[in-house]
Amino acid sequence: MVKEIMNLPACLQKLALALRRLLIVLLLTAGLQPVLAADGMAQPVGDPVVEARVNKLAEELRCLTCMGQSIADSQSSFSSDMKREIRDMVKAGKNDKEIIEFMVQRYGDFVLYRPPVKSTTWLLWGGPFLLLILSLAFLLAKLRKRRGQAATELTETEHQAAVQLLGKREGDRP
Repeated sequence: MVKEIMNLPACLQKLALALRRLLIVLLLTAGLQPVLAADGMAQPVGDPVVEARVNKLAEELRCLTCMGQSIADSQSSFSSDMKREIRDMVKAGKNDKEIIEFMVQRYGDFVLYRPPVKSTTWLLWGGPFLLLILSLAFLLAKLRKRRGQAATELTETEHQAAVQLLGKREGDRP
C-alpha cells in the first residue's frame, strides 16, 4: 500500500495520509468509548447484598431529570450520581430510612414515588378522587337533563324534507 501511495501525485498523497490519520483517530475513539462511558456510570461494588439494597432503594426514588422513571430504570448521569450516593451511604452503614430521609431533605418529597400524606400533598392524593367525583356529578346532571327531554315526533313537513334529503320513497315511513 505504501508503494501505491508513493506513485500518486503529492496532493493525493497528502489526502491519503490525512484519511489514514482520521481513520486511526476514529478507531481509537470507538475503542475508548466503553471505557469512558463506564467511568460516568455508577459501578456495582460486587457485594450482592449491598447491590440488592441499592436497587430496592433506587426503585423507590424518582429520577428528577427523567420525570417518570425511577433512578433504577434511568440511564441519566443524575440517576447514576444518586445511585452512587446511595451506595456510599449503604457502605457507610446507614439504614434505609436514613437514606430516604437524606434524599427527601436534599431533593424534596417529589423524589419519592409514594410521597407521604401531609398538608402539602393533599391535592396530590385527593385530586384524582375529587376529579372522579366531579366528573360523575357532571355526567349524572347531563343524564337527568336528557331524560327530561322527550323525543318528539316529526311533523309531516319535516318528514317530507327528510325523505327528500335521504332519497327514500314516500311509502317507506314507519
